[in-house]
Order: sequence, then structure tokens, then C-alpha cells
Amino acid sequence: MGSAAQRWAELQEGRGIPPEILARAPAQPWLHDPSYFVAPEVPVDTPSRTAGLDLLGAGGTVLDVGAGGGDASLALVGAVTHITAVDQQADMLQAFAADATARGIPFRTVHGRWPGAAADAGTADVVVSHHVLHNVVDLPPFVAALTAAARRGVVVEMLAEHPMAWLDALWVRFHDLHRPPPATTDDAVAVLAELGIAPRVRRWERVSPPRQDATWVTRRLCLPAGREPEVEAALAAVPPRPRHAATLTWTPP
Repeated sequence: MGSAAQRWAELQEGRGIPPEILARAPAQPWLHDPSYFVAPEVPVDTPSRTAGLDLLGAGGTVLDVGAGGGDASLALVGAVTHITAVDQQADMLQAFAADATARGIPFRTVHGRWPGAAADAGTADVVVSHHVLHNVVDLPPFVAALTAAARRGVVVEMLAEHPMAWLDALWVRFHDLHRPPPATTDDAVAVLAELGIAPRVRRWERVSPPRQDATWVTRRLCLPAGREPEVEAALAAVPPRPRHAATLTWTPP
């Protein structure tokens, strides 16, 4: 493991929840609600969508890694001819399947975690993976499997820093848990460089979503529902957070 990959792993491990806090959590803090990840009916024009469409050209297949509801791949409607969606949550894949069926897009789903699911997923013309890198500790095998699966190119979208970093002050307030600085886009690019990958990097700003509701944040902080009023009051003091994003695009060797 190179120094950049080691730094990434250490920073990512620092985002974990200590076992003693996790043991007291009344609900699974990292389980995602599929309703939050439904792809919009009209795709949003972003640098990531443009990069995917450029690689697809007149048409081609797409492999969506960490697909969620399919926001990344369904945004390529009109050029995508088939989607393979990979996700570790079965209910996410069910939501994706319902949406792809409604849109008349051929697809198949693979239930599993990347890169372990890579063999079942196979290859595609274009591989997309949006907002997944910050969930990965050991980045080199994850990226290597993305590259190996792509015939034309890979499109990765990520935030400039870990998407949950904005909660760091609340972890201090409610658990006295002080986290290290989050890994950034630059850290990811440094890992890619160690793998011999020089991605095209487009930096941009996403439209800021509504502030996360207190119920969601309370669960995320491993607190019981009875602490929700305290969390809501604490959220009022949290400043609006920027949504700086980056699109990383590269082609296989």
C-alpha cells in the first residue's frame, strides 16, 4: 500500500463509530432509506452526467457501483442501452428495479459489496460510481476493480470531503468524540496517481439539499429517539454546509 492509500485508509478508519457507542445505538445508524435515493424524473445536468454521456456516445452499457436508487445510471437515459446495478442493500436494488422498469430500460441487479461483487457484475462500456468512495477504507482494490470492469471509461462522483463531516461538531457535543480531518477529493486523486491513473477532475457545486431532519440525525448519532429535541436545537446552530463536489473520469489502459 502506497503512502497516499495508507493516508486515505487512516482517515477513513477515523470516521468509524467506536464500538462502545455503536453498542448503545437503538437502531442501525448507517442503514439508508431508499426513498432518499430515488432518481429524479428529469435528470439533473451535472459534470458527471456529461462525462457519462460523452463516454457512451451513440449508446452503450453501464455498470452502476453502489447504485442506490440509480441516480447515476438512470441520468444517462437516451444513451444507455442496459444497466447493471450493484448495491449492498436489497431494498435499494428493488427501488432501482421498479424505476428502471417504469422507464423501459433493460437492467439486471447484483446484490453485494464492491469489489467482492465484481465477478458477478461483469463488465460494461461505462462504469459509474457516485458518492461511494467515502464509504471505502481500502481504496486501491476498489478502484482497480472499477477500472477492470470498464471498456470505455469510469466516472466517479464524490463530495470534496466526507459527506458526514458536517456532523463532527455534534459528535463532540453528544459523545465527546473528536474525529480526525476527513479525507478529501485530493486524497482520492493521490491514491489514483499511485495506481497509475491520472483522472480528469472537474470541481463543481451541487445544489444544497434541505437540512437533514432531526430524526435522521438522531439515529445517525446513535442516540435514542428521546434525544431528538436536543438534536434539533443543536442543528439550528450548525451553519449551512457547502456542497462542493468533484467528478473524476478516466479510461482503462
